Amino acid sequence: MRKAVCLLSGGLDSATCLGVARRDGYETYALSFDYGQRHLCELEAASRVAASLGAAGHRVARIDLRMFGGSALTSSLDVPKNRSAGEMERGIPITYVPARNTIFLSFAMAWAEVLGASDIFIGVNAIDYSGYPDCRPEFIRAFEGMGNLATRAGVEGATSLKIHTPLISLTKAGIIALGSECDVDFGLTHSCYDPAPNGRPCLACDSCLLRAKGFAEAGVRDALLDRYGL
Repeated sequence: MRKAVCLLSGGLDSATCLGVARRDGYETYALSFDYGQRHLCELEAASRVAASLGAAGHRVARIDLRMFGGSALTSSLDVPKNRSAGEMERGIPITYVPARNTIFLSFAMAWAEVLGASDIFIGVNAIDYSGYPDCRPEFIRAFEGMGNLATRAGVEGATSLKIHTPLISLTKAGIIALGSECDVDFGLTHSCYDPAPNGRPCLACDSCLLRAKGFAEAGVRDALLDRYGL
């Protein structure tokens, strides 16, 4: 089987991406990050999802982005709550973590080279998202080109790096439909930026609101709500 490194945050997008890689016949290696995020319980979700979808390996890389701050996810800044769709569409929110996907993809590229893998899956989305610049197709294309210049495997022609973005043009409802087709158990995932200590979602941050909108448009009950009796 071909091997693929799949970035896995524990959210519904990355879980769906892992499910797609498995469906497409890859032996999957899930990579998560403990980067100082306030919603650290997402790593527990990532572990659940990796096990549920039969990942051949799951590693958690530990890096400290709190040393830089600059984001409500890696500092004491307040997470925005109850924003309208119009507000979410304007500008880049304070939950943006500087260079996060660049850093994550660099780690994934390193592991892929060690595994002899050419393929990386990342659940970025350019439709129902919060305006993050590192979720855009042009960023992914640029990183892929750089990756093929930056590794021994790429320079020697052993592999040609391909970054797969199967969710890039889907709405959140479309992602939920795709995840359901790939046997993703959304009750195992976590999306909230500002959860309670037990992981209970706040239901008011941008991520919670986009998740709720997606399930409503898909006409599907969110199993995560049942997990917390909501």
